[in-house]
Amino acid sequence: FNIMIDFQNVSYTHLKGRGVTNLSFSIDEGEFVFLIGPTGSGKTTLMRLIYFDLLCDSGKINVGNFNSDRIKKSKIPLARRDIGMVFQDYHLLNDRNVFHNVALPLHVIGCDASEISYRVEDALELVGFEGKRSHYPHELSGGEKQRVTLARAIVKEPKLILADEPTGNLDSKSGEEILKFFDELHKAGNTLIIVTHEESIAKRAQRRV
Repeated sequence: FNIMIDFQNVSYTHLKGRGVTNLSFSIDEGEFVFLIGPTGSGKTTLMRLIYFDLLCDSGKINVGNFNSDRIKKSKIPLARRDIGMVFQDYHLLNDRNVFHNVALPLHVIGCDASEISYRVEDALELVGFEGKRSHYPHELSGGEKQRVTLARAIVKEPKLILADEPTGNLDSKSGEEILKFFDELHKAGNTLIIVTHEESIAKRAQRRV
């Protein structure tokens, strides 16, 4: 296996303190990993460092072919092309309907209209979201918003999927369905990192923690 993510003595401190300190680990291509810790322990910071949303204060991060030491700002969108991010609070745009929210990453990477149309339909079908493509975020339940967020994360067919507390706002049935979906993505060859503060979820999934 190739190493997908490699952290070497990485530290990052936010302006108001806290972050991560001297962190070293690696994750292989095709692994399914859970990241567990209480609120405020640096889980989201770690995800943002992988996504190059933050650049570390010290140490080195490799994600695929990209390196935190050498990456230029202009190359960050290219690094993110292979990363699908499922945000904790959805990050859906309220002035766009479901279809246009999911289509957003495809516009960013320059897909043409016909390709956008079928890829969005495919992604929504994959996450089991039928029939509300023209609805706006305020018209959706928490479980529906999470499915739309998932569809947006997978629509560009990334190799690496990062999910920050993906079951945090869901009832147990919806949460189970989302976790089953992650299993399917893993079987299809994707690398997954799931952040959660619920140890029981990781124990049930029997994955590396």
